[in-house]
Parts: sequence; C-alpha cells; structure tokens
Amino acid sequence: MAATRSSINELPENEYFKKLSGREPISENDPFWNQLLSLSFNTPTNSSELKLLEEAAISVCKSLVENNPRTGNLAALIKVFLSRTKELKISAECQNHLFIWQAHNALFIICCLLKVLICQMSEEELQLHFTYEERTPGSYEPEREDLMEELLCCLIQLIVEIPLLDITYSISLEAVSTLIVFLSCQLFHKEILRESIAHKYLMHGRCLPYVTRLVKTLLYNFIRQERSPPPGTHVFQPESDGGGLLYGIASGVATGLWAVFTLGGVGSKRAPQQDESSPLANQSLLLLLVLANLTDAPDMPNPYRQAIMSFKNTQDSTVLPSPNPYAFQINFNSLYTTLCEQQNSDQATLLLYTLLHQNSNVRTYMLARTDMENLVLPILEILYHVEERNSHHVYMALIILLILTEDDGFNRSIHEVILKNITWYSERVLTEISLGSLLILVVIRTIQYNMTRTRDKYLHTNCLAALANMSAQFRSLHQYAAQRIISYTCRHLRRYVYVLDKLYFPHSHCATLQHCFSSLSDNGADLLSLTCSHILRSYAS
Repeated sequence: MAATRSSINELPENEYFKKLSGREPISENDPFWNQLLSLSFNTPTNSSELKLLEEAAISVCKSLVENNPRTGNLAALIKVFLSRTKELKISAECQNHLFIWQAHNALFIICCLLKVLICQMSEEELQLHFTYEERTPGSYEPEREDLMEELLCCLIQLIVEIPLLDITYSISLEAVSTLIVFLSCQLFHKEILRESIAHKYLMHGRCLPYVTRLVKTLLYNFIRQERSPPPGTHVFQPESDGGGLLYGIASGVATGLWAVFTLGGVGSKRAPQQDESSPLANQSLLLLLVLANLTDAPDMPNPYRQAIMSFKNTQDSTVLPSPNPYAFQINFNSLYTTLCEQQNSDQATLLLYTLLHQNSNVRTYMLARTDMENLVLPILEILYHVEERNSHHVYMALIILLILTEDDGFNRSIHEVILKNITWYSERVLTEISLGSLLILVVIRTIQYNMTRTRDKYLHTNCLAALANMSAQFRSLHQYAAQRIISYTCRHLRRYVYVLDKLYFPHSHCATLQHCFSSLSDNGADLLSLTCSHILRSYAS
C-alpha cells in the first residue's frame, strides 16, 4: 500500500484524523485503519516543529475527548494495535516491513494522544476513555479485560520479546517511550502518587511476571548503546539523527520526570547537550530509573527496585541461589565499561550511584577493579567543571566519591595509579600525578568554588567528608596537591581564628576556646582534624 504523506501543520485537517476524532464510530475491522496507519509524517527537526505537533495533537484530542464516550474510537485504535502486536515477532523473523511499519504508526498515534490526554485529565478520567466502546442497542458484550492493563502488558512484552533488529528498532523505542509517557502522571501532581493506576498495574497482575526480564532488557539496551538504523533501512519515513519524532516527544516527558526524581528544577542549569545517537539506550535508561524510583505498594516493595538491588555477575562462579525472586545475572564487565563511558550524562551518573548504593554485588566488583581510574576520572571531570553542570549532577558525583572513599582499599590503591597529561585540568600542567593526588586537587577546588559562589553547606560537608575518609591513607602526594592542602587549610584557619576573635573577647580562657571549636558550624575544626590526621598518621607509619 502506498504511503500518504502529511505535514505537521496539516494534521488537524487531515481527513483520517478528523474521522478518528469525529462522531462516527469505527469498528476494529474497518479498512479505515489500514489507510490511517499508512500515513507518513514529516519528521520535526527543531523545537518549533515539535511544538506544532503538540498543538496539532491537542486539536485532535479535544475533538476525540468530546466524541469518544459515544464512538469508542480510542479503544478501537488500541485494539487494532494489540491485534497487530500478536504477529510482530513472526513479522520480524520474516522481514515484513509493512506490517511492522503499520504497528509502529499505531503506537506512535496512541503515544501522541496519551501525552496530551495525561496533561489534561486525571488518571480516572483517562481510564474511563479506555472503557468506552460502540454499543449497538440491545446487544450484549461479555466483560472484557482492562484495556489499559492490556496495553501496558503488551508494551512490556514487545520490549522483552521482540528481537532488536534494524526494522524493529523504532517500534522498540516507541514502546519504551510510551511507558515513560504512561508514568508521567506524576508531573501533574504536587503530592507523591503512591497508588497510581499505572503503578498498580506495573506492580501487580499480568505485568508482574515480566519484572526481571524488563529490567534486564533495559539494562542491556543501555549497555549495548545501539545506534539508530541508517536512513533507508525502513519502508516508512526514515528518522533523522536523534531518534525521530516520538523520541523528541517522549524525551520532553522524560526530562520532566528526570527533574522530579533528581529534585532539579527552578535554578538548575540544563545539562550539556548529549550525544543522542543511541536514543533507545537513553530512553531505556530513563525508564529504568523511573521504574526504580516508583514508590512501594502498600502490600509489597517496589519489585523493579528489588531487581536492580539484587542482580549478580554472570562471570561469578560462586553465585549462590538468591532469596530475592527478581534476581538475575548480567555481565558486570560490559556494564562497568558502559558506565565509565557514559558519565557525561546525569542519568548515567544516577544509575552508577544507585548501583553503588543499593547493589552490594556491583559495589564489591567495582572496588575490586584494577582500572578504577576509568571510572573515577569522569567523576572528577564532572566536579572540575562544576559551574557547567546541574547541581544534582554534581551532588551525585560527589556522593559516588564519598561511597568509594569509605573503602580503605580504594584509598590506598588510588595513590598507586599514575596518570599522565590530564588535559582538562587547566590550573596547572600535570604531566604526571597519582589518581589520589588529582582527586584531592579536584575536591579542594570544588570546596573553593562552593565557598565563593554557591555557599552550599551540604556540598561543603561532603567534600570535607571525602577528604577525611582519604586522609589516613595519603601516600606520596604530588607536590602541588600537598601545597594546596596546606595553603587551603592555613587560609581557612586564619579566617576561623578571626571569627573566634570577634565572637570571644578576651579569649584567654581555654574552656571558652574549646567550646567555640566544638559548637561553631564552621569548617575550621574539620579542616584541622583532617590535616592533623594525615600528619600524625604519616609520622606513626
């Protein structure tokens, strides 16, 4: 069947969309669906075109919301998509491009409509629109399964069961993106959604058996970093770099969800433009983080978080049976390599923090690596360019360092790793320096930036805590690192003593001075403590 091309600004006047949102009911077997799903859209290439698409979708949705209670066309569209997904696996094996293209278009339209509907109505109202059907007077219809649950379960099955090929890449990406859109209800509620309808379906019933496979598939999508297929691979309109139309729509939703989960928002800087050559990997990671951060159900903990907390290494021959029903195995070496390469994105840093904090198997594996510089250097670079990063990205990077420096083995080993020519460190040419000395330099620089710019006590405390954790294991420090420790400590102790002098006069009573050191919330005592710790322990050894 030949594809009919339609530009974005023509969508509200397109005869097929007018019929879909009109007053006439359309049965599931109507030839109209083949015509609608054979449309080909011009892909938006900028934000203004994406805005045009959303405005066009709002126009169509307004009419659909008004007429859908009588026509049931939204449910009919979803049923058409569900019927086509039953043969997707066979279509992929047989290279049936046309069938996959039409299923892709059906999901694309559903996702566009859902995004607008979720913005405009409550979950209860949305669920009602899933139940409206055309009824012939006097006819009897047997009770059907919940269509919303059926769609959610179908999307999960599509992600975990359809092989990732060039011809299935786009529909796999759209399935992930549609799940993100489903979970975006939180964006339109000030309070935490603890009993959301979508959450309930994902944690119970038909979706629950797929928890382990879904988490594993999303992780492997992130690890593989598969690029978008080249233009010409598909029968339908090829996508532009960055994943095409739906990726742009769902990325906007995912960005909003990301801001919710990381407390970014007003006053936060936008992250640097990231490489979007692998949209499926990016969207899979975002969905994984959203699922991991869902609140626990009243009767059970979040199963997706349980899966993330308990997976193990495929190369570990000593793995014992886990009491966690959602445990699985994955290649830790591939995961570690990808995490090291992707730390320029804040969502990858959040995944690293989540794994180090909650999965003891991953934490043990990473601390045992002999190439920790591959992981630590990207984290230090985030802190070094603190003025260019979102505040939550800086916090996560710092907490990762804090977790790592709690291990004495890590604190010893970083002074044995010698680095050459650190090009991004511009204050001084560092032709040769230990990883430990570089870590000290970057953390002190972060403290100084915080003292002069943001004055964030939380950031300050964590920087000092990381230095204190390391202080007992300082070895063979670079001359510049040692100089920075002493000069920074002396400068701030002078300021500290000045504050004491102003607050307490006369200061001849030792008890008063001691009380001041212990009660003031300044960092002078902490600085003195960590400096003396290093000096005394060095002499003792």
